[in-house]
Amino acid sequence: MKSNFLFTVLVLALVCFSCSSRDDDGASNAIECLNLGEQQLELTIQESFTTPPSKVSVFFKVNDIQGNGVPNLNASNFKIFEQGRNDDCFNEISSLESSADISSNSQIFVNNTLLILDLSNSVLSTNLQELKDASISFINNVVPAIPSQAFQMGIYWFDGEDILHLLQEPTSDATVLQDAINSITPDISNDPSTDLYGAVIKGTQVAEDLIATFGLLDIFAAASIVLFTDGTDQAARFTEQEALNSVNNASENITFFTIGLGEEIDPIVLSSIGTSGSAFAVDSTELEAVFNQVSDNVASQANSFYLFEYCSPKRDGSGLNNLLIQAISQDRSGLIETAFDATGFTSGCN
Repeated sequence: MKSNFLFTVLVLALVCFSCSSRDDDGASNAIECLNLGEQQLELTIQESFTTPPSKVSVFFKVNDIQGNGVPNLNASNFKIFEQGRNDDCFNEISSLESSADISSNSQIFVNNTLLILDLSNSVLSTNLQELKDASISFINNVVPAIPSQAFQMGIYWFDGEDILHLLQEPTSDATVLQDAINSITPDISNDPSTDLYGAVIKGTQVAEDLIATFGLLDIFAAASIVLFTDGTDQAARFTEQEALNSVNNASENITFFTIGLGEEIDPIVLSSIGTSGSAFAVDSTELEAVFNQVSDNVASQANSFYLFEYCSPKRDGSGLNNLLIQAISQDRSGLIETAFDATGFTSGCN
């Protein structure tokens, strides 16, 4: 698949480049000719590729219009439509005849969660045990019970130093992550200050590096950054705008969540950093609840990526064909259009 994947990516890149102005119009025309109505879901294609003799694979993400992930869909939640050069409108392809299915994406996708904890003096001296309990609950809610190659979590921490400390490198093992949290001691920090903005900037770079590293292996990656703090930036090493710039300029495949504790936080700043969600606890007794609140959103984002595969009825010589995927979740639907080249397609499907 790798060689075909690379070839097809180049082909589709050229296709999408030459037809980029067509995509919105094509989707609009499809909505009209298929009478699909208003769309409440947003589909974003991450990658498309073909595999002989006639399999078409599309890796994409499903969100609602508020940006929340739409998780746990199966093949019955999707409809596929093709439009060849002889078709005025898209034709629905039977899911039974095409063997349409949601396939395991573990070979082409890894979702990374980065839990970044404020371990400055105020946390270590007053709320450390509550933070440990909340973090372990977060791990249990987000990390799959059965380790999967498609998901991993890493744990980092910050204080006043100009460094994002690594507590546990990314792993799929929940027990290892729990042990790392339990290993935190009150004397772990050497600098009582808070380099909040530096943690945002450095955490974003860690996420960018992870995505790039997997990309070199032909594996698509996404990342969720979850940052906890009980205060504001005190180190003043970086500015608020520099931190926000790192968030706003980050890869579209990085999501940001923030958790704040107590009266010394700045909810406006944390909400600006947590572009995918923020939650605040008045005191430590609420900490586990807000961690769990965020964990639901993180898990939804992680489980909203889908590898949809089907056997196309198009054959060699049919040229370039348009493909429309419609997602249906309860009373909501959304669609995305792309294209594939059927050169070399024959009967059968693996």
